[in-house]
Amino acid sequence: MPNTLLLPEIREMLASGNAAELAEFCNALHPASTAEFMEGLTGEESWQVLQYAEPGVRVEIFHYFDIDHKLAALQTQDRAEVAELVAAMAGDDRVDLLSELDEPFLNDLLQLLPVSERRDFLRLSQYPEGTAGAVMTAEVVRLPETLTIRQALDQLGKVADQAETIYYLYIVDDDDHLRGVVTARQMLSMIKRPETVLSEIMDRNVLAVGPMDDQEDVADKVARLDLLAIPVVDQQNRMLGIITHDDVIDVLHEEATADAHRIAGVEPLDETYLRTPILTLSWKRGIWLGLLFFFALLTAFALERYEAPFQKWVWLVPFIPLVISSGGNSGSQSATLIITALSRGHVTLADWSRIATRELAMGLVLGGGLATLGFIVSLIFIPEDSGNSFLAPLVVPVTLLLVVIAGTMTGASLPLVFERIGWDPALMSSPFVAGIIDIVGILIYVNVALAFLGPL
Repeated sequence: MPNTLLLPEIREMLASGNAAELAEFCNALHPASTAEFMEGLTGEESWQVLQYAEPGVRVEIFHYFDIDHKLAALQTQDRAEVAELVAAMAGDDRVDLLSELDEPFLNDLLQLLPVSERRDFLRLSQYPEGTAGAVMTAEVVRLPETLTIRQALDQLGKVADQAETIYYLYIVDDDDHLRGVVTARQMLSMIKRPETVLSEIMDRNVLAVGPMDDQEDVADKVARLDLLAIPVVDQQNRMLGIITHDDVIDVLHEEATADAHRIAGVEPLDETYLRTPILTLSWKRGIWLGLLFFFALLTAFALERYEAPFQKWVWLVPFIPLVISSGGNSGSQSATLIITALSRGHVTLADWSRIATRELAMGLVLGGGLATLGFIVSLIFIPEDSGNSFLAPLVVPVTLLLVVIAGTMTGASLPLVFERIGWDPALMSSPFVAGIIDIVGILIYVNVALAFLGPL
């Protein structure tokens, strides 16, 4: 929710033209906090407040606006002023913003942007969504391998304020091929030996990615190796840009959101919830609802197919929800655990036998526990004239044991199958698994009843 605590004061400062207090408001707080306090302002009011911030701070505050607030602040403003702000943004942030503009507005801005920023946008925007190239920034410090420490520090001082990060300094040759990397700490530690050449201290074993690599794979590498940034190179190992840790956080958040949607049985949204049209949202939810309706229909057919046993042993009917929910819930738990483990690299397809063994054991443990409860319930609620009075109380507990085992094995196996054929394991969502186990549960329940209570 927007933080409206200071909105009256901000509007009063704008109305009175109190430049001193507006400048203090913009520059005294962290840019994220300033942006949060401005969430309740209109786009026009936000733009007016930004004019009182120092140029560098203005860009940082604008960065923390959500996309709708950014667009509202830009739409009615002078194109030249907007272009000045956009030109000062980080390259990847600039691409994200410009890609949201309508074509006439975008064309106007591109004409006003400096040549280097316009070329940078056109180059970065050519990479498909979801690739490393789409999230990288070209604002990276490149240093020739022939420089000395003294020369490198001098050059770094000239470009530091324009770079995304200066902790990693990438060393290139005359043709921009990536040769190595030097950290800022290494540079400072060598300050007493200023004539040392960078090629003597650089790390030549640089982990790099290609621009077409999947952004989720890249994010996993950066997170797993605790990197602050990772370079992006072309097929000839020429430096294209870097992906920084803040971009990685955004990617991981985006992928986690998409997985959460799939696990809940919703096709991932391309926009935010409020920006997604009702018809689009209905379609993305309706696809899965239709599929789940189909599985529910199969469950109904299964119940109809076994109508005779349920008519003969009416006491079986109240336990149907208990049976199918136990199997569906256990299957959903297993599916969620395996999907999460696959996404974080904790398990691979090579671990399938260990996964199957563990889930079988879990099925026995969990199913045994529920079977014990089911046996107690059966003794209480099954009528004395249930047929085979000795075996009747065993129908529900044995069914629960078998259904939970089926649920855990199915929930663990299907994500692995999807991973094997190259599909996103999260597509095997919890509702999907539950729908399958519902049908399996009915089949197990009826066949256990027939085995224990005798033929019809």
